Parts: sequence; structure tokens; C-alpha cells
Amino acid sequence: MTRRLTSFFLLLSWLPLSLWPLPLHASEEPAARIKAREALTVPAADATASHGLQLTLLNIGGWAPSTIAGIAQQGSRLLMQCDIATTSLEVLQIETDDFHQDFETARSRRLAARLNPPRPAVFFVRDTRQRPAFDAEAIGRGNSRSRPELRDTVWITRDTRDAAIAFAHELVHVLMNSGHHDESPGNLMNSETHPHNTQLTPAQCAQIRDNGVRHSLLQPLPPRRP
Repeated sequence: MTRRLTSFFLLLSWLPLSLWPLPLHASEEPAARIKAREALTVPAADATASHGLQLTLLNIGGWAPSTIAGIAQQGSRLLMQCDIATTSLEVLQIETDDFHQDFETARSRRLAARLNPPRPAVFFVRDTRQRPAFDAEAIGRGNSRSRPELRDTVWITRDTRDAAIAFAHELVHVLMNSGHHDESPGNLMNSETHPHNTQLTPAQCAQIRDNGVRHSLLQPLPPRRP
């Protein structure tokens, strides 16, 4: 059965007690370091762009750098319909132990706390150890109260299908601070990713911009001179 994208608030409602986030302890801090940094070429901004997005991408699962670049650049283009220009894409190549290369709430809390990247941040992981398993997960303000280290992050596994669309889908969850799905044909926020699900409504775009600015995840851009 194909794994589906998580619905943002879903896990908190029925996660078994044995899998609830564990407290952090200094002795459990992961060994992790930044091996390299790379600034990617950002998609050309439309003249109508009113807001800027700076993204930090962390490769902790051994992804090919070119794959991450393609996903981030394609996914970022989908936000242009909301007048959002990606102004910075920085990839951090992370060296860490095998235990922390997969997504799992307790271990990923420790890793995120150790690295503490600027938000929003997208972690490219090897796999997930969460049960039930989802290809990609978004953690915003509403579902991070018990795991604040993960606030405003996205986690994408190697098994994610339509990865550029999933990248944009999960990022929109974070920017909107909402787990809502829109099952309208062609909508990016459909619960199932598909190559044809790429559109956002004017109301969705307004919510992305408003919440993104409110939570300092987007920056208003100065008007362009004619």
C-alpha cells in the first residue's frame, strides 16, 4: 500500500503512549556536524513577487546533492503562484551517526536541537521509524507543542513519490500553520500527491502569506521599480 503524506495534526490525536516524545537528556545528544554548505541557484522571481522565502535544506540521509537541488528548485517554483519568491536555498551536508539518519520523533528532536538551523528547514532523511509510516511530515506551530525542537520543519524520506510536489505540499502546511487538506481536483493540498496537483487558491495564498509573515517564515519584499 502506498504511504500517504501525513495530515500535520494527525499523529497527536492517536499516537500510542509508547511513541510519544521523550524528554531530552544531554547524554543522548547526537554526534552531528556540518561537512559542507552549498548555496543553490534560486528560481528567477516574477515581477509580481511580494514575499521572500529563505530555506535551509539539511541532507542527513545520504541523498545525492543534485536530487535535493532539483526537488527544492522545482518545489519552490510552485509557490510563485502566491507571489512568493525563494530568495535563498542553502544546503547543509550533515555528518551524523546511523541512528539519527531516519526520522523518529525523539531522535529527530535531539538532532534538530543540536543543529538548530534557521526556519523554515527541510530535512532530507533516509527513512522513517514512525509508526504508522509516512513518506513526508510537516511540523508547524499547532503540532509541535510537545516537541518544540521540530517546529517549522519538514522531513522527507527517500521513498517520497512526486518529491517536488510533496516538498511544496509539506512546506505550505508549515507556512499556513494548518493541517487542512483540499480535495479539489488539481489542488496542491490534496491529501494525495500527484503530478497534476499543483494549484493553490487565492484564499490559500493569502493564508500562506499572512501566517508566514506573522511567524517570521516569510519576508515582505520591497516593491520593484518599474
